[in-house]
Amino acid sequence: MLDTTTDLHSKPAAKTARIFVDGDSGTTGLQIRERLSKLPQVEQVTIDSAFRKDIGAKREVLARVDTAILCLPDAAARESAALIESMGDKGPRLIDASTAHRTVPGWVYGFPEMVKGQEAAIRTARKVSVPGCYPTGAIALLRPLVDAGLIPADHPVSINAVSGYSGGGKSLIEAHEKGTAPSFELYGLGFEHKHLPEIVAYSGLTRRPIFLPSIGNYRQGMLVSIPLDLDLLPSRPSAADLECGLRAHYAASGNVRVIAGEPMNSFDRLEPESLNGTDLLEIRVAGSGQYRQAVLIAKLDNLGKGASGAAVQAMRLMLGF
Repeated sequence: MLDTTTDLHSKPAAKTARIFVDGDSGTTGLQIRERLSKLPQVEQVTIDSAFRKDIGAKREVLARVDTAILCLPDAAARESAALIESMGDKGPRLIDASTAHRTVPGWVYGFPEMVKGQEAAIRTARKVSVPGCYPTGAIALLRPLVDAGLIPADHPVSINAVSGYSGGGKSLIEAHEKGTAPSFELYGLGFEHKHLPEIVAYSGLTRRPIFLPSIGNYRQGMLVSIPLDLDLLPSRPSAADLECGLRAHYAASGNVRVIAGEPMNSFDRLEPESLNGTDLLEIRVAGSGQYRQAVLIAKLDNLGKGASGAAVQAMRLMLGF
């Protein structure tokens, strides 16, 4: 029933953490397992596929691990979280990569670079929700500038984003790999995308933004962009002012980097795939002094900092690695 690299009843080596990935057959789960396999401090514990829906078997596994990472559909994630909570102090710490708990009270949002103190909150948390890929880019761009007063909380904001198809689930992945999917699609045109609640909750905005996600016919990589008319912002900042605000916020960050835009307009094209395979997020500000316009841009791997990489980053903080 149990499958682990060492005997579950033997005493683990010093500083070794036992991790159970619940739902390790999907894209995010597989990538998390690959990342964990490269960490010598981690022992991965798995459950035989024949028993993965057996509550008793799952409880037995959970009682023997330090941390559980959920890579499940929302309903199943809620069930696993409820099981762990029912175990009280005997249950492991919990990281949920689904959408289920991102705005639920009692869960810590797993974006350590978001605000001062967030990393410390993740380190001590019992329950952490992993941010969505689109919200990671949007919040990274907006929250520092809203907190700094450069963008008013009630400012009307439009968020444009394009992702590779790997974040779209099995049917979408299959359609693209078979060549039956279109080369580009806008979606979420009912204004009810599942990532909007967490963007509203953590961006600092009080006015609901317009969010326009899209899918491109490439496997992974993401660009999130937010256009701004600078003269409609109360402080009438320049693009360089916005970049300075972002640079000040992320000065001590290892995973989020502000790429210099001096001189402004030093680039006029960006592709979404150069950070694939990394857990990095790059931020840029493109601006025109002549037209008093700017675009905030975030680039990330939707499977890295936007999913599995973020989950492992939270795990490392929680376990003190």
